[in-house]
Amino acid sequence: MSFVLQSRSSLCGDLDVEAVADAPLGRRTWYGIGGNADLLIRPNTVDALATLVKRCRLSQMPVRVLGSGANLLVGDDGVDGVVVMLDTPELKEIKYNTTGDIHALKAMAGADMAKTLMDTVRQGLDGLTPMAGIPASIGGAICMNAGGAYGCIGDAVQRVTCLTRAGEIVTYPTEELHFGYRETNIPDPIILSAVFHLTPGDPIALREKVKEIFAYKKSTQPLADHSAGCTFKNPIDPVSEQRVSAGKLIDEAGLKGHAVGGAKVSEHHANFIVTKPGAKADDVIKLLNDIRQRVFEHAGIELEEEVVLWRRDEGGEE
Repeated sequence: MSFVLQSRSSLCGDLDVEAVADAPLGRRTWYGIGGNADLLIRPNTVDALATLVKRCRLSQMPVRVLGSGANLLVGDDGVDGVVVMLDTPELKEIKYNTTGDIHALKAMAGADMAKTLMDTVRQGLDGLTPMAGIPASIGGAICMNAGGAYGCIGDAVQRVTCLTRAGEIVTYPTEELHFGYRETNIPDPIILSAVFHLTPGDPIALREKVKEIFAYKKSTQPLADHSAGCTFKNPIDPVSEQRVSAGKLIDEAGLKGHAVGGAKVSEHHANFIVTKPGAKADDVIKLLNDIRQRVFEHAGIELEEEVVLWRRDEGGEE
């Protein structure tokens, strides 16, 4: 703990941030399980965040960014280094800019996806409605190009501003960005903000569109349970060379209801792992491994996790 306290002083003692050592992290995720962060920092300004990132780079301190925690599993032993939360007012601000027929929204990375979406609907602006029912921060949604059957966030992105590993600010216009299935080509560890191109629409019609998407998700997903959303990405079938449903593969392998400790494959949607009180992150990890092995044995297809796993001494940007 003394090392953590020394790190806190040297990394951010003079910065406009809020810092907590040995901070409970698992409860900030949708799974609600997992260990602590050695150091949790909430910068109040972009300048403070940039300086922090530079110092972490120089001291070879791993940095992770915690968004909404919706698709994150934290190991039972917690994580080393620095975990940054971008949920202070400056870092979750949204602004509209209208010039002639061009409508744009600038959203900071910490802005809540659901709140931002509903604000655009009230303004009578379309572009983010495919994100209805997807829990995420703006930065997290862009990082994984979140989306579903109705579209993805990358469809509306005009430009993205990031912090490099050296703490420098860079902006990428849409022609330099690639948004693929659950991925982007953004090379930098921290997304600061994004500008979205929106189109005028009828607020009432947009609300109905959002309700339709919510109803679809409610009917097909176990939204009431503790989970991190879809566990695995939909893989490409090596025979057809087309993406196939990971949930269908898991179901066909006979894994609905299969449990390890307090973690279980949802009986409502096989690509969801749900947890009950007392579950451990290790239960989920063991279940993930079971699923991958059984699906490969049954279908010859390797599954790749969509859920992000943080464990001590693994991952993080240095």
